Amino acid sequence: MAVKKAAECSSKALAEEVHRWGAMKQNGVSLRYMMEFGARPTEKNLLLSAQFLHKELPVRIARRAIELESRPFGLSQKPAVLKVRDWYLESFRDIRSFPDIKDSNDEVAFTQMIKMIKVRHNNVVPAMALGVQQLKRDINCKVVSELEEIHRFLDRFYMSRIGIRMLIGQHVALHDPDPEPGCIGQINTRLSPMQVARTASEDARSICFREYGSAPDVNIYGDPNFTFPYVPSHLHLMVFELVKNSLRAVQERFMDSDKDVPPVRIIVADGIEDVTIKISDEGGGIARSGLPKIFTYLYSTAKNPLDENYEGVSDGVTMAGYGYGLPISRLYARYFGGDLQIISMEGYGKSNSCFDLILDSSSFDIV
Repeated sequence: MAVKKAAECSSKALAEEVHRWGAMKQNGVSLRYMMEFGARPTEKNLLLSAQFLHKELPVRIARRAIELESRPFGLSQKPAVLKVRDWYLESFRDIRSFPDIKDSNDEVAFTQMIKMIKVRHNNVVPAMALGVQQLKRDINCKVVSELEEIHRFLDRFYMSRIGIRMLIGQHVALHDPDPEPGCIGQINTRLSPMQVARTASEDARSICFREYGSAPDVNIYGDPNFTFPYVPSHLHLMVFELVKNSLRAVQERFMDSDKDVPPVRIIVADGIEDVTIKISDEGGGIARSGLPKIFTYLYSTAKNPLDENYEGVSDGVTMAGYGYGLPISRLYARYFGGDLQIISMEGYGKSNSCFDLILDSSSFDIV
């Protein structure tokens, strides 16, 4: 009885602390500042960075934990969403339990802790996607526009997650004793979009091979010498998701056809203010009725993995089915001031679907 009462008191105290920190102001950091500050990863600067994160991360994490407790339509009670909430509460508790950071030894220990927190949250996106798909199944909702509140929440939630992981990842990466030329933490000041497009395309094709036994070619056009400052992992994720989407469309359209399978085309264009990566395919396009839905989290043209007795959350990459690849990619693009747009010509000619990934080449927006 005493143990139960103590647990209840502890839980209540944690909830009160989460709400107190969640009400605090969140502080933004610009990418420009990250680059300037990270260019000198001295012991003093790393200590300042850790002290900032020690106060900033609990605010951001608490806000997400609070939001996860009060979602409509029963989303907050889905097992996968409860698991995500517990991850955020555990991470909040870990950081708040860590004493004030006063010297380099404290900073190193703190860095190791937040590194583990980042790993703990690796599966947040597929776990949330699973919870949303369970919600869709339970309420039998086919008109996704009826759930605008869910979409707005997920946009906020995922955008915040990008920010948290960027802050943690940047601090951890500054400890690299031998960074690649041009890299400041996670930021590559001389990133080649052509190289990222090649790597992301190869990764997407390997997934397509695994799923279908073959994969369309990917042709990439652009200036191989062009570079700009950006986060390689962000760009890789976006291009990977878009190419994966195109490969699936082409593969399924021509699977039983005697015609030659047309390649997916990627064009990298560098402008004065923007970098545009155009990804086009001949996969049949998207029906006009489906266009408003493609950036929502309750829509996918692929078979739902839950229909295949999917249990739990895995680390594996699926070809499609959860309906979050496109909206998440757009959030990553918008995170640093860019955007993701689509033009679709259903069943017409040789340019059925075209994704324009537009990136701000100055990349100095607030994180």
